[in-house]
Amino acid sequence: MAVQQYRYGDGARAARALAVAGVIAVTAGCVGGDGGSGDGSGQRAVAAERPLDVLGQAADVLARAGGAEARTSMETAAGGTRVTIRGQGTYDFRNQVGRLKVVLPTDAAGADGHRPITELLAPGALYMKNRGAGVPDDKWVRIDTTALKDGNLVTGGVTDPMAAAELLRGAGDVTYEGKSELAGVTVHHYRGVADLDRAARAASPQSRGALSAAAKGFSKDAVPFDAYLDEEGRLRKVRHRFSFASEGPEAKEVTVVSTLLLYGFGVPVTVTLPDDDDIYTGEIRQG
Repeated sequence: MAVQQYRYGDGARAARALAVAGVIAVTAGCVGGDGGSGDGSGQRAVAAERPLDVLGQAADVLARAGGAEARTSMETAAGGTRVTIRGQGTYDFRNQVGRLKVVLPTDAAGADGHRPITELLAPGALYMKNRGAGVPDDKWVRIDTTALKDGNLVTGGVTDPMAAAELLRGAGDVTYEGKSELAGVTVHHYRGVADLDRAARAASPQSRGALSAAAKGFSKDAVPFDAYLDEEGRLRKVRHRFSFASEGPEAKEVTVVSTLLLYGFGVPVTVTLPDDDDIYTGEIRQG
C-alpha cells in the first residue's frame, strides 16, 4: 500500500516558551464497540476525499450527527510514573454539552475507594462533582476553561470530545494509513500533526476560547494524532499526544496521551447544568 502524505503551509510551529501550570497536580489529585454505522444513506466517499478536507470537516460532521456515546482515557507519564484516568458517558455535539463519569486509579486520589467524578462539559465551562479536596458532596465546582492554560484539553482528565474533533482542523502534516476495522466498523486511519494555533483560529465560536488558551499555554503547538473516521466521515477514535513542561526548579517534559472513542450515534443526550446555588465557592484544598 502506498502511503499518501499531505502538508499544510510550513508545518508545526516552534515550541513556545510558556508551560502549562498545575496540570499534573490536577490530573493526579482530582483528576468500543458501536452498533450504529447507519443504513448507508447519505454516505460520503471518505477515502476519495483529500485527508485535510476530511479531517477539517470532522467536527462539523459530528455536529450534524448530534449525540453519541463516548469512552475516554488519559495517560500521563512523568518521571517514569504512569497514571491512567478513564471516563465514560454521552456527548451532544450539536449543542457541545456532555456528561461523563471519570474514574481515577486507586492511587491517584491518595486513597482507595474514591468515588467517580461526574463531569459536565459545556462551551467555556467544566463542572465537577465528587471533586474531593474539601468540596462538599452536594456541590459542583465550576471551572472557566478559557482561563485554563491548557484549555481543558488535559486538566479534567478528559479531553472535551468537541475540542478533540476541533483540533483536527489544525491538521498540517497528514498521512493516510489505509482502511481497518474498529469494533466491526470500517474506518479510515489518518496520522498527522495538528497545530493548536491554527485549530483555534478555525474552531467554532463555542470552542475557540478554550483552544486559544491552549495555543498560548502549551509549550508546543504541535500535537501528534491518530484519527479513525468511518465511511460517513464521523470520527470514531482519535488519540492525541500532548507535551508540556512541568513547573518547578526541576522542570521536565511531560507527555499526556488522550484517547477518545465514539459510538452509538444518535443517542439522546440530556445535560442539565447546575444552578448557581449548587456551585461551590469556597477554598479547594491543594495537594
